[in-house]
Amino acid sequence: MRKLILASTLGALALLAPVAGTLRAQTPTVAQVAHSRVLPLQGGQNFRDLGGYRTRDGHTVKWGVLYRSGAMNSLTEADFLYLAKLGIRTVCDFRSVEERQAAPVRWPAGQAPKVLADDYRMDAMGGFDFKAANGWTGEQARAVMTAQYPRTLERFNSQYRRMFDQLLAGDMPLAFNCSAGKDRTGVAAALILTALNVPRETVIEDYLLSNRYFDPKKSLAKDDAASQAWRQMPQPVLQAFMGVDRGYIEAAFKVIDAHAGGAEGYLRDELGLDRTKLETLRRLYTTQ
Repeated sequence: MRKLILASTLGALALLAPVAGTLRAQTPTVAQVAHSRVLPLQGGQNFRDLGGYRTRDGHTVKWGVLYRSGAMNSLTEADFLYLAKLGIRTVCDFRSVEERQAAPVRWPAGQAPKVLADDYRMDAMGGFDFKAANGWTGEQARAVMTAQYPRTLERFNSQYRRMFDQLLAGDMPLAFNCSAGKDRTGVAAALILTALNVPRETVIEDYLLSNRYFDPKKSLAKDDAASQAWRQMPQPVLQAFMGVDRGYIEAAFKVIDAHAGGAEGYLRDELGLDRTKLETLRRLYTTQ
């Protein structure tokens, strides 16, 4: 059985309906606002606007400039027309070569944004034999996922840096995505909101919204060997892999907070965001 990197576990995986119901029941309510958080797309997967969150200094993240998403390969003609009206200029696609080949996004002629992606292989990023997970408990699966998040910070550092470079250049509206829009994308969103001075608890609440807005049924389209293998896993293990958990993102924040100077020091040293660049980001992406 081939190996899959945990950072992309949701690329082509299936989740049973009862698990989806359980995940949605865990969703927090504080981060949900009256403004449309999720885009009304027929083929969207966890496609959300990051706007509306209040910052520590009383500003608000702008609507319509920052979007997080899962894979966009199922977008319909109407969806592409809707996105064209939003004027999305740049897409940072964190998916691997295999993921992009298995689920290509066919932008209509004349509507394609600038798409930035790295040609990396999943097995080159490290992985595990998911056949062994059949014998795991939910707790063991959550421990594996928790350990993956600090590694995501390191493995996708260059892609996160490039994303911030685009934001600093004003190449917006900008969308960023992986396959499910929860792990690699979840870390990216947490970094952006942190850089914009959004309180930690709000950042975590946005992360946890994937338990509501990631639709596992959309991963059932393929009946391949990998999907079949995942269906055979115990439900608690599936839930650990397919959902998000506060402990996952807190493991990433533990690394960030342990850096010299805390979050600000991490943003400066690991992502090149000094005080001047942070001020530029906040001027561009929050209300003044």
